[in-house]
Amino acid sequence: MSGLREECWAITDTAAGNQRQALALAERLGLPVRPLVLEPRGPWAWLAPRLTLGAAVALPPDERARFGPPWPRVAVGCGRAAALFTRLLRPWSGGRCQAVQILDPRVAATHWDIVVAPRHDGLTGPNVLTPLGSLNPIDDEWLADARDAWPHLADLPAPRIGVLLGGPRRGIALDHAWARAFIDGLRALHERDGGSLLVLASRRTPPALAAALRDAFGHLPGLHWQGEADGPNPYPGVMAWADRLVVTPDSVNMLSEACAVGCSVHTLAPAPLPEKLAHFHRALREGGLLHDLQVDAPARQPPLRETERIAARVRRQFGLR
Repeated sequence: MSGLREECWAITDTAAGNQRQALALAERLGLPVRPLVLEPRGPWAWLAPRLTLGAAVALPPDERARFGPPWPRVAVGCGRAAALFTRLLRPWSGGRCQAVQILDPRVAATHWDIVVAPRHDGLTGPNVLTPLGSLNPIDDEWLADARDAWPHLADLPAPRIGVLLGGPRRGIALDHAWARAFIDGLRALHERDGGSLLVLASRRTPPALAAALRDAFGHLPGLHWQGEADGPNPYPGVMAWADRLVVTPDSVNMLSEACAVGCSVHTLAPAPLPEKLAHFHRALREGGLLHDLQVDAPARQPPLRETERIAARVRRQFGLR
């Protein structure tokens, strides 16, 4: 490996979900990790990762110096923009850098050593690994660290019901009628079981939806977090202390992370869901990992821990300890 850095580059754009997946895998490969947030200029940004001609100048000059030799032993990318750079690393390093691309790159998977694409994408090939859902950092150690960092959440009345809010996306409106049904379902859940509600919005959550939940449940024990104005994001603590999780149906990442915790996970899904998302929901339900909001599921369930399985396969193939 002469001329290579004994490290792993985790290459992404600015999307938090892409960064989370790339880092989750990179940090399990046993090499020092160097995160790189790279955003190519047009036309490469529009055509990534198909367009490689002239890609040496795809990055603005201030970013170009960060993406240069000596190349890493391994690179892990997530997202279309990252796929351009992980694709380039193999020829630019003379085939010595081993490249992993997370999510379907929409070009032949043979441009990478390994492609990791969720099962519902339907991508196949001898070098394609297909986890159920998205990669994430949640395991027993992560949860223990989060409990240590947020000990005061243990004082909230049990059962602690974590409510994770995403937002509308193509094919899922999460409109007023859905929000009303969602609030009614949470109210029925609390009336049945008591406890506390820990409600977390995301950057995609419409302010009106977050406000409606605060208005409906602000008088109950728990917390409501909509953004930095409410203090540090308690997401790790909520995941670690939740006895039950209720997740909006729109986000593969949020559902995957919720199912990694090991408590029961519930959603309220409108019909019909977009095709790929419907396949994902169906696989979770068939595995006993996802339940309707109204269903009284067992409090604990086997956690969905795909990241370490994928990392172990990558380590074996790349000869990493």
